[in-house]
Amino acid sequence: MAISIRQIQILELARETGHVTVDRLSARFSVSQQTIRRDLTELCERHELTRTHGGAMAPLGAINLAYDARRDHAREEKDRIARACAEQVPNGCSLFMNIGTTTEAVARALLHHRDLMVVTNNLNVAMTLSANEGCEVVLTGGVLRHADYALVGEATTDFIRQFKVDMAIVGVSAIDPDGSLLDYDYREVRVAQAIIQNARRVCLAADASKFTRTAPVRIAALRELEMFVTDRPLPASAAALCAEHGVEVIIA
Repeated sequence: MAISIRQIQILELARETGHVTVDRLSARFSVSQQTIRRDLTELCERHELTRTHGGAMAPLGAINLAYDARRDHAREEKDRIARACAEQVPNGCSLFMNIGTTTEAVARALLHHRDLMVVTNNLNVAMTLSANEGCEVVLTGGVLRHADYALVGEATTDFIRQFKVDMAIVGVSAIDPDGSLLDYDYREVRVAQAIIQNARRVCLAADASKFTRTAPVRIAALRELEMFVTDRPLPASAAALCAEHGVEVIIA
């Protein structure tokens, strides 16, 4: 059975907080408690959560179950986005790449580029690009977040601020109707903000499902981008914001 976007978000919440309840999930997603109980039952049957009284918890020692689910979600769309992003990256370019399953896909699409320098806090991106002998990979320091192999924290942010790169390719967890780019972990948000501030051009790589999701921490706004690569035409409000602020939109 395919995992739904709501179930992916439930896994993310459980990963971030350790425990979720039926009451709060029902209110958050505006669905019945019966629907949430069914979601939790399915996730527990997958061994991705453990049931508790009134809710569920992330299994102790679990390694990024939610992240693995996100990697499988919209895989074809992410691969199209990745190829379109890679076409915008010239050989000899310096790049920032942050954490995310879409940026991982972009890394795979860059395997045949030459003379790149990629600065990343994403161990998955670093390992992927290590196969490209024409790419210098610079890995930030920081605290390892076991859930998705991201490096986060003040050391990560300080390291990134040493650079001024040609282009940043960033992913986000959600896009608000007002154009806010959102994520869950404030430590990762600080890193993403440093990346955006220290790149000459910023490209957002995000599939259309990000417009149906929400997250609590603001990274930046659509108007701060130079380019947005996605898989479907934007909602009217987002399209208007991009047009108003000169953000190039590429539909993969």
